[in-house]
Amino acid sequence: MRTLEIVSRITASLLGGWLFVLGFVSLGIAALLRAGVGYADAQTLMYLLAFLVFLCAFFWSYAARSALRAWITLFGGGAAMTALAWWLAHR
Repeated sequence: MRTLEIVSRITASLLGGWLFVLGFVSLGIAALLRAGVGYADAQTLMYLLAFLVFLCAFFWSYAARSALRAWITLFGGGAAMTALAWWLAHR
């Protein structure tokens, strides 16, 4: 049972962290473009921040009370930010 939880947290930290950062970067670029920032500048800024956000998400997934909470937060947050970025870009 303990092995399954460890594998679950590792998967959540890597895949969930990646999806969370994807949503964060997409939303940040879309928001900065709407604010009038150039695409190259928005992309560079968000890519620089992406490294720090991924590290935080990665470490937090191990500090979360349960693996389920890590899955829901990282995947749910990433999916929500990606959907919001899509909506913002198509407005």
